[in-house]
Amino acid sequence: MNFSLDIATLRRLYRTGELTPLALVEALIPRLHGEDTHRIWIHRLNADTLRGYAKRLEGRDIERLPFYGIPFAIKDNIDLAGVPTTAACPEFAYTPKQSATVVQRLIDAGAIPLGKTNLDQFATGLNGTRSPFGACRNPFHPDYIAGGSSSGSAVSVALGLASFALGTDTAGSGRVPAAFNNLIGHKPTCGVLSTRGVVPACRSLDAVSIFALTAEDAERVLAVAAGFDAEDEYARPLAPHGFDFGRAAGFRFGVPMQKDLEFFGNADSERLFREAVARLTSLGGTPVEVDLAPFLETARLLYGGPWVAERYLAIRDFFDAHADKVFPPVREIIGGGRDYSAADTFAHLYRLRALKRVCDAAWNDIDVLVTPTAGTIYRIEAMQADPIRLNSNLGYYTNFMNLLDLAATAVPAGFQADGLPFGVTLIAPPHQDAPLLHLASRLHQALGGHMGATGAPLPPAEQLALLPSGQIRVAVVGAHLTGLPLNHQLTERNARLVAETRTAAKYRFYALPDGKRPGLVKVGGDGAAIVCEVWEMPAGNFGSFVSGIPAPLGIGKVELADGTLVNGFICEPIGVQGAQDITEYGGWRAWLASRR
Repeated sequence: MNFSLDIATLRRLYRTGELTPLALVEALIPRLHGEDTHRIWIHRLNADTLRGYAKRLEGRDIERLPFYGIPFAIKDNIDLAGVPTTAACPEFAYTPKQSATVVQRLIDAGAIPLGKTNLDQFATGLNGTRSPFGACRNPFHPDYIAGGSSSGSAVSVALGLASFALGTDTAGSGRVPAAFNNLIGHKPTCGVLSTRGVVPACRSLDAVSIFALTAEDAERVLAVAAGFDAEDEYARPLAPHGFDFGRAAGFRFGVPMQKDLEFFGNADSERLFREAVARLTSLGGTPVEVDLAPFLETARLLYGGPWVAERYLAIRDFFDAHADKVFPPVREIIGGGRDYSAADTFAHLYRLRALKRVCDAAWNDIDVLVTPTAGTIYRIEAMQADPIRLNSNLGYYTNFMNLLDLAATAVPAGFQADGLPFGVTLIAPPHQDAPLLHLASRLHQALGGHMGATGAPLPPAEQLALLPSGQIRVAVVGAHLTGLPLNHQLTERNARLVAETRTAAKYRFYALPDGKRPGLVKVGGDGAAIVCEVWEMPAGNFGSFVSGIPAPLGIGKVELADGTLVNGFICEPIGVQGAQDITEYGGWRAWLASRR
């Protein structure tokens, strides 16, 4: 194949008729069914089944199917109807009659499942070596781990076999493999992707995760796969997000204090993290030091408390009857879950509650937190020789996430001197998935390079808006500009400055007769670009803001220089009768300065 599998590229090829789903499947079949040297697959759908999925799309309207002909892989602890689910334990296997909720939503949207991927058994591990189906191998160097537990899912995307893949993430399983495979890995807000049809690890903490070539592709998957599932007791709808720091000209990002940074002797990782922090700063971010100690203490609860008992509970009947069939490191971890009492559970829950109160306070000072995704990477041989300690090192920056109910996106952040990828993770409170993915896109674009291990260049960013927003943007051109008399009407409503820009060159600009306000009028010709600011405020505050605007001004749609339309101040044509045309000044501040 001489084209990339990113979703935007495939949809373009389908729309122009240069490609059909059946032709894509025929091109993928030889690659999917060749020698599996990276130990990606546990079950690959046969050629006729793949063709059947493609043929079912014939005659369907691509515009009504957002994943028309898009191939994807599924971690083998997530159900696909008619295909065994093993959780990387053959003796545990069962064949579901129904697909997991998230899988079915994607298939209904036109996606084509390719098969079930390898994982650390029962999703217990962050390295990808704890599987009787073989240790998954890193596509950049086969002697190194691919990360886990969602190892096969990540490698399938990195090698260009799938457009995206589903994983799960309880302790970092959807982020560590992304970092080690040069991918976007999004761990959504817990509950917004249904876990019905997923073999539990820790049911109260589990999240279905997304591996993608671009942040935009991850946003597409989340938008289609999300939705409240009343039959999943842990499901919740994705609420509208707050301030979209991902697309703001300025934002505050937390950086761990030096005392909390740990790279396990890897100088390349340390250097690459510093470069990522500098990159975020260049995008308009202001770094703020954050004490990571309470987050790290929270992380230690995960494998030193009752959540290990929850792992045991998830497979108790099977484990008690067939413990000898469980992979040794996994058996050691899960078996330890039988030793916790109810009193231990409550003691840990109380401690978690106290730590969460401390950690939540950090969000008063920052919009987003950045950490390394993993401090270092290991050879497969070293991991198998010291499986517990080294795996714990991999979870240093990830294990606290779901305990604290946070959302996160892993983002590529460059390569070590030996050619192995490094990544960072952007972290925010729940329901901030869209801002996280938007900032991930900007950070990924600033890095540039290729997607996964495919060699395909990263395509230009897209301005998607697929997830619910609780914010409204408004362009201001006069007394509401920063530092001017009416700016307080924005800040009092918790509005934040998003961008300093200009309108499209389609407007005339007037000083109204009272001399205190300007009027912006769109014209058919002889227009100019006018300096403006774009602010973002909670939707609930927008009505009171608009109600206070006196005639002849009002709120309408203003076209910005980049072609986007936002709410903004406009003036009724009758309002400029007797007004002074000040278009030549290019903005309100310039005109005010001319009068001094």
